Amino acid sequence: MRLRASRGVRRTLARLMDDSGVMRAAHALVWGSLTSARASCDWLRAGVRSCVRAPARFAPLLLLAGSATLVTGCGLGPGAPVGGVKVLVTKEFGEQTVASLANPKVAGTETVMSLLMRNMHITTRYGGGFVESIDGDSGGVEHGKPFDWFYYVNGVEASKGAAEVDVKQGEQIWWDLHDWGEAEHTPAVVGSYPEPFLNGLEGRRLPVRLECADPQKGPCRTVTQRLAKLGVPAGVGAIGPLGESEDTLSVLVGTYGELRRVPAAHLLEGGPGASGVYVRVLGAGRSFALLDAEGSAEKVISGDAGLIAATRYPDEGPTWIVTGADAAGVLAAADHLDEATLERHFAVAIEGAAEGHGERVLPLPLRRG
Repeated sequence: MRLRASRGVRRTLARLMDDSGVMRAAHALVWGSLTSARASCDWLRAGVRSCVRAPARFAPLLLLAGSATLVTGCGLGPGAPVGGVKVLVTKEFGEQTVASLANPKVAGTETVMSLLMRNMHITTRYGGGFVESIDGDSGGVEHGKPFDWFYYVNGVEASKGAAEVDVKQGEQIWWDLHDWGEAEHTPAVVGSYPEPFLNGLEGRRLPVRLECADPQKGPCRTVTQRLAKLGVPAGVGAIGPLGESEDTLSVLVGTYGELRRVPAAHLLEGGPGASGVYVRVLGAGRSFALLDAEGSAEKVISGDAGLIAATRYPDEGPTWIVTGADAAGVLAAADHLDEATLERHFAVAIEGAAEGHGERVLPLPLRRG
């Protein structure tokens, strides 16, 4: 069971953060990895390692007592530079682009942190282990909301600090500055598509398992064809009762009512705090409440509404969810499984033509207003 402070406590602590960044580092220890079932160094902040082996109330004391859990150094070393690497830096869940580097400067063996330092002007704290600002955009508190830098490799939140992760061939590294008040971590995002299907995780391409409510119907065939065009073979089958291993990428295709028994898909019912996806399931999946960054419902879609999102259940590989409120919504979602639709978005909803103004793609979280 995941241990977490109440929203009120989180907001109160957020208001107490100051320019020293101490409270922002403390939040990594308190909230970034409190998963008692795993009891391991997991779910990291952007460059701060948190190893939970003590009750949450002692976490700030662990931080203040010493910096053993903080990553130091840049991890530079000899070796031939890796190729095909891309670096993306954004704000507000990908809404604003700070930098998009298709050919960043790479020298020898780089870590995620050293690559960022080589290509952007950044400031750090705690011996270089915590990214404070990138090109002048700094984490902190704005109007009582906590903001910090997070990073994703091939669309997946890393399991180590940025100074500990070596950059591999063809990886897409995405840094984003956003409000983490509603979702302390986002396990996976869709905006790096066709990753992680092409190059996998940690330099290793992973097998892909496609689970469909009906493997013979159009949405399943569409997703299979999209992956095949990438040169990604996928094992196709019906939805199973068990989750996959950490060494498998899963894609679920079906109405949410058909997918909800899968543990990873069921996370959506816990809102962004459980899944990292800014949506709430209503009526057992017959409609979806689309949320803004503060967790407020800005819009409800139903009928032929679709959703493409990614998340991760503990001890499993990332799971992509191609779903809808009904069969038409699933088909709409499958039809939008492409780079043009998903690029730089954490997740997307598809508002169906039945809403009266044509089909629209809505990036999540929704922008307020």
